[in-house]
This record gives sequence, structure tokens and C-alpha cells, in this order.
Amino acid sequence: MALIKECRGFTPKNGTDCWFAENATIVGDVIIGNQCSVWFSAVVRGDVNSIRFGNKVNIQDGAVIHATFEKTKTTLGNNVSVGHNALVHGCTVEDNVLIGMGSIVMDNCYIESNCIIAAGAVLLEGTRVEAWSVYAGVPAKKVKTLTPELFKGEVQRIADNYVKYASWFKDSGSSI
Repeated sequence: MALIKECRGFTPKNGTDCWFAENATIVGDVIIGNQCSVWFSAVVRGDVNSIRFGNKVNIQDGAVIHATFEKTKTTLGNNVSVGHNALVHGCTVEDNVLIGMGSIVMDNCYIESNCIIAAGAVLLEGTRVEAWSVYAGVPAKKVKTLTPELFKGEVQRIADNYVKYASWFKDSGSSI
């Protein structure tokens, strides 16, 4: 069973059809929507400020979701995939976004809907990512416009696949 821990009077809450790995950590002021998953060694730490997930959000292995005390909250919309070992901190992410493996999204970033943040990208504090964009690099910059084909083949496919992958583990009885 995942480590689900109260902090400062807040206990994490989740919707239906969610799955959390046995060594995932979810702490404090966290509200998670339906069909979400938090994977092995991932941390969702709502100890210093609130964290909110829409529906069909997946936080992949080793990723960290956090915020800044009395400054920034973290909000992830629907259909958001946070890749392995990514760091998402004190920012807003709208719907249908893929944050690639090892990426860093810093405080006060705002990622509009239908975007890809490439693996290893670093979004510096306050960066605004316009809808239908692909951002890459250090610091991250727009490298192209997201096509409908790339959206379906990456953003939508990964979000859908993680709902399926989680079902494999739910069937084995390892959920909260």
C-alpha cells in the first residue's frame, strides 16, 4: 500500500479507479481526480501548499510533485502525464500535456493545453508555454507546433496507456 500521510491537518483524497504503487508517497493537501496513477518511488508532497490533479493524470516512476510554502500551488489538469524522474514544482498545467522524462518545471510556470515538454527540458521560473507547443532544451524554448498526429500519437496515447497499465496492478490487488 502506498504511503498516504496526513500533514498539517490535511489528508490526501482521491477519486475513483485510481492506483498508487506500494512505494509511492502522497502527503498532505492533495486532491487527485479519477483514473489517476502514482507510480513506483514517485512523491506527491502537499505539505507546504496544495496540489490538485484532474482526471487521468499519471505520475511516473521517480517523479516529484511539490510546491512552495505560502507562494505557489501545483495544479495539473486532465489527461496529464508526468514522465519518469520529472520535477513539477509550484506551477499550473492545463489539460492534455505530456511532461517528458527528467524534465523540470519550476515555480510560476504556466503550461497551456495540448503541449509536450520534451525529455530533459528545463522550464525556468515564470515560463508560459502556449497551447499546441513543443518545448525543449535548457532553458526550454518552443521548438515546434504540436500537430494533431503528434498529439494523438504521444499525449493521448500515453495518458490512455497509463490507465491500462494501472489496471494490470489493480487486478493483482495492490491498490489503496
